[in-house]
Amino acid sequence: MPRSVEIIIPVLNEERALPLCIDTLIEFTAGHPDYDWKITVADNGSTDTTPEVIAELGKKYPNVGTLRLEQRGRGRALKRAWLDSDADVRCYMDVDLSTDIKALPELVGAIANEGYDVAIGSRLSKGSQVIGRKLSREITSRGYNLLIRLMFWPSFRDAQCGFKAVSRRAAENLMPLIKDNAWFMDTEMLLLAQAAGYRIKQVPVRWVDDPDTRVKIASTAWEDVKGLLRLRFKGRPKPAG
Repeated sequence: MPRSVEIIIPVLNEERALPLCIDTLIEFTAGHPDYDWKITVADNGSTDTTPEVIAELGKKYPNVGTLRLEQRGRGRALKRAWLDSDADVRCYMDVDLSTDIKALPELVGAIANEGYDVAIGSRLSKGSQVIGRKLSREITSRGYNLLIRLMFWPSFRDAQCGFKAVSRRAAENLMPLIKDNAWFMDTEMLLLAQAAGYRIKQVPVRWVDDPDTRVKIASTAWEDVKGLLRLRFKGRPKPAG
């Protein structure tokens, strides 16, 4: 029986981008029948026609589902979706598909076939390619990842790429321990996984910057720094399993 894989797409007012994203994913996953694919759109409090778009996509594709959260917070949506999932491998990616999905089989295979608990897309690993990124965002991202290295000496190089997968064990054990409900959730998960001794694989990716990004660089960076300080000085809880 094929291993089950669930892809979570967190969205907030993405009525225009969502159909192309889902159509692209459906076509791609159909070419990889070695896994049993499911796609769940985690609607994080949209106020446009995103819920209606999701409903139409669900009628079009039987393996597309939805999860609705009224309270916003990207990290909150991902934690809820990964905990609710019963898939062997639980992934997420951004709706703009900035990360080339050609790397998806390697990401999933690291969990399903190689014994890793966490697999992450990396824009800073050898073989990766970054296109169209503004200098200000590049400096901010590299500075942030350097700060992580100085504070925690992690095995991973890129904490922020919106392209990750976790095992059933990692999802069930790590998600309840993560306190952040916004953009720092990714970093917190990785640092908790490392502290627990979970194996983390980095997958080089091709990444194209989305000029319509919703991320507010200054405020997000400050919240990220506060999150790092919390983990550094208050410690990182370890999962029971």
